[in-house]
Amino acid sequence: MKKTVVINVVGLTQRLIGEHTPFIESFLKNGRSAYIDPVVPAVTCSAQSTYLTGKLPSEHGIVGNGWYFKDECEVKFWRQSNKLVQAEKIWDKLRKQDPHFTCANMFWWYNMYSTVDFSVTPRPNYLADGRKIPDIYSHPAELRDTLQNELGTFPLFQFWGPKTSIKSSKWIADATIRTDEMHDPTLSLVYLPHLDYNIQRHGLDFKKIGKDLNEIDGVVKQLVGHFKKRNAQVILLSEYGITNVNNPVHLNRILRSKGYLAVRVERGLELLDAGASKAFAVADHQVAHIYLNDPTVKQEVKALLETVTGVEKVLSGEELEKAGLAHERCGDLVVLAGPESWFTYYFWLDDKKAPDYARMVDIHKKPGYDPVEMLTDPKDKLVMLKVVGKLLKKKMGFRTVMDIIPLDATLIKGSHGRVPEDKADFPIFISDNPTASFAKEIKATEVFGLLEHHLTENL
Repeated sequence: MKKTVVINVVGLTQRLIGEHTPFIESFLKNGRSAYIDPVVPAVTCSAQSTYLTGKLPSEHGIVGNGWYFKDECEVKFWRQSNKLVQAEKIWDKLRKQDPHFTCANMFWWYNMYSTVDFSVTPRPNYLADGRKIPDIYSHPAELRDTLQNELGTFPLFQFWGPKTSIKSSKWIADATIRTDEMHDPTLSLVYLPHLDYNIQRHGLDFKKIGKDLNEIDGVVKQLVGHFKKRNAQVILLSEYGITNVNNPVHLNRILRSKGYLAVRVERGLELLDAGASKAFAVADHQVAHIYLNDPTVKQEVKALLETVTGVEKVLSGEELEKAGLAHERCGDLVVLAGPESWFTYYFWLDDKKAPDYARMVDIHKKPGYDPVEMLTDPKDKLVMLKVVGKLLKKKMGFRTVMDIIPLDATLIKGSHGRVPEDKADFPIFISDNPTASFAKEIKATEVFGLLEHHLTENL
């Protein structure tokens, strides 16, 4: 099989390729490209699982970055086990064809306990005193120590949160190169998240995101340079395109106001009580799953949500089947946002009663995706002094919480999840093989076949 690397440049679209990305622009001109008609929801976990299985969420079961675990009555996001993906992965199929085939998964999601040969994924240490220590999980286990001894500790706080920067994507690229030098896998899957950050913060404002585009261009150049020296084929792709938004929609607050959503109060703060709710929303960027513990309210809930400003469509029944979402993990209804809207997880009506995790970076406790975790309050001029003070307390052994995240969803200017109107905002597939044979627009499920053909040289 032909050695291949797939570089997942998160958020990369035709619109973003230009003066700020000279290397990627050259790569595009010298190769062959296609728009990817994105899977819905066009979010990380669903898109990646579709690319790696060739199946829709209705078959592989990854209906979003998180969902309602009905047997536990809990919403859970960002699970790690690869066993959650209920379809054959590309590396399993290719290994059947060639027992010498090997695969390295560098930070693509569901990267624990999979059947790849080499893997690295974020895995912080959560200590008893409340601290979160940056770390990774790897297979084989010794790869973790080798990479962090040589490259330094994985910069977790630059991977997600208010301090995100190019450092995390650069570390992943360096780790990929080092893993390739040590193990020479046939297929390397690389995840570069950098563009995700400031485009969600600022939208498609090139005055603000130009630096980010230039930074990721440099990291891509480094990776491509390494793999071309290794005589590997190179594919650049993305999972979704981010578009401008200005209207956060609080579905859970709407459901609560009509008596469908239940909360419980602990220490004067409110928590979503999913198991006791007649209906609640699991918000995931521009898509939301509506779960019904009381099926008799389905039509009235659907009718209610269809009247909400910012809601484009509410899917149910056969519509879910046509969308490739009909799976037991899927909501009873799925809500799609309009072009400039996105969905928050917010369910409280008074910010004073918001749960403690709302003001923290806490991706596992929040019952929905929260992009505001990438921001601090721009009105608080002393926020960095507060951060320093809290860090000092932690180092001195005192318990304290990093409650520095604002509760203002209007700060977010970019989102994704729906299918954009303009193909310039579609995810993109670029092969370095200019004679490759594929259409100018492909379905997300077709990425699997293109990867397979690159590896088996059947283009």
